[in-house]
Amino acid sequence: MNKMTKLPVAKLLMTIGLMLTATLAIAHPGHGEHVSNGFLSGLLHPMMGLDHLLAMGAIGFWSIRQNTTMKRGTPLFVVGGMITGAGLAWAGVSLAGIETGIAMSVLLVGVLIATLAKLPTAVGGTLVALFMVAHGYAHGTEMTQGSSLLLYMAGFVVATLAITFVGRGLGTAMLKADNRITRALGGVVAIIGGVLAAG
Repeated sequence: MNKMTKLPVAKLLMTIGLMLTATLAIAHPGHGEHVSNGFLSGLLHPMMGLDHLLAMGAIGFWSIRQNTTMKRGTPLFVVGGMITGAGLAWAGVSLAGIETGIAMSVLLVGVLIATLAKLPTAVGGTLVALFMVAHGYAHGTEMTQGSSLLLYMAGFVVATLAITFVGRGLGTAMLKADNRITRALGGVVAIIGGVLAAG
């Protein structure tokens, strides 16, 4: 029964992202290059940085061991935080220490994995959303000039969901493995986050 409830949520979120992309593309007929540039730029940006990949993937990985509400809600917390952060950047709101915040998100999620930490939904959801605000802000400030805001957003939403669900898949696969392996993986992520923060 548990497996049956996870799959529709994943499919639903991915379908929403793909439908949003298709709708936006149809809404801009005759602007193929513009559409491609905006969407592809948003799609590729989260995949081009180790910090973004690790944070989103690690959050997905960690979420699998959480309570049912937190587990199901994590993709929404991730996307919500990303969109909020990007919106703040586009609104011209100045946030200091974003790069440090991004690195710290990697470090802290690594610690959560290494300690097998289980958090209440309110605490875990807030942390995840705050982590992703920093990542979303970075995506927003680095949007390619001339790109469609909506298409760029659609691109990074799809990429973010994809990376998060890859992490969830790995987390699910590790449930039957020795917890020491999971702890070690979390430690590696935390160390990388620490190096990024120090750099």
